[in-house]
Amino acid sequence: MIINKAIRFCLFMVFCCLLACGNEKNKSSKAPVYVSPSINKYGRFRKGYVRMPVSTDKNAFKNRNRSKYYYHTRQKYRNKIKK
Repeated sequence: MIINKAIRFCLFMVFCCLLACGNEKNKSSKAPVYVSPSINKYGRFRKGYVRMPVSTDKNAFKNRNRSKYYYHTRQKYRNKIKK
């Protein structure tokens, strides 16, 4: 009887841990943030803007540069192939 309760308690704790681990993934997803207009230290008005989320992936910078290079140069490579 006591062993059954202990097993049930352990299974319940494992289930709770699994649920808690699943929620961390949802919390890490970021949304755009609106930065309200303000006055800078020189007394000039600074417009409000939307700050977009930035990826925390270690390869994000490399992937962005690779994508930018591809889309900036693909027309050049297509023209070479056509001729």
